[in-house]
Parts: sequence; structure tokens; C-alpha cells
Amino acid sequence: QVLDFGWPDMHTPALEKICSICKAMDTWLNGAAHNVVVLHNKGNRGRLGVVVAAYMHYSNISASADQALDRFAMKRFYEDKVVPVGQPSQKRYIHYFSGLLSGSIKMNNKPLFLHHVIMHGIPNFESKGGCRPFLKIYQAMQPVYTSGI
Repeated sequence: QVLDFGWPDMHTPALEKICSICKAMDTWLNGAAHNVVVLHNKGNRGRLGVVVAAYMHYSNISASADQALDRFAMKRFYEDKVVPVGQPSQKRYIHYFSGLLSGSIKMNNKPLFLHHVIMHGIPNFESKGGCRPFLKIYQAMQPVYTSGI
């Protein structure tokens, strides 16, 4: 059985996708004692780290006591191989996911509207002073607005 849960490199998946991945892994692992999960990704290890860290939080709540050694092995792998390369947004989403599982964070399903962007102060990026900001806004991984260059 092969499942593809991919998302663009250097991005963080939607929390719903993290939930789906963890549920699929848990269902498969609990289906039979000989079942294993093999994770593969193209690109940087941050995406793999998101999945491993999220599943460690997920299994901490849902797994049986005899899976403690598996969690320990995942934790060692995560700390030794993945943590140094994780993007800040990926690490933040793991904290969001953990908060959802523990109940300390609630999901807001209401639409979010961006009305304006305010920059306090003008960065001096050009030799003559000032800058020309560029803004690209995404919705569901699709660009919906791009400012002039």
C-alpha cells in the first residue's frame, strides 16, 4: 500500500493533512503486527521531520504502552537526523499540531481575510535608500495575488 501525502518543499502542510497522515500511519500500524511504515521524501529533511514529529505527538496519545520503544527510536532519529534542518514554520506547525491534540489550541474554521499589510519603517535595501517590497499571497498552496515587481 502506497499513499502520497506530498506538499511543496520548504512549505508546511495544512494541519488537516498532518492529521490525515498520522491517522493513516496509525491505522496501518495497528492493522497487523508485521505492518511497518516507510517514509520517503524528495528534497530537504524538514518535511520528513514534520511527519515524524507529528506522529510522535499523535502516537503519544493514541498508541498502546508496548509502542513506547518505537516512539523512542523515532525521537532519536528526529533529534539526530532532522531537527538541525527544520524550517521555523515547520517547527511552529508541530507545536500547533501538538496543541490541537492536547486541546490547548482550537481550530478556527472561519475564513481569514487579509485587508492590508503594514510595514513599520522602510528597510534600506538599495544603495540609494529605501526598498521596493514584493508580496505574493497564497491560498491553499495556490498564488492568489502577486504585487508588481
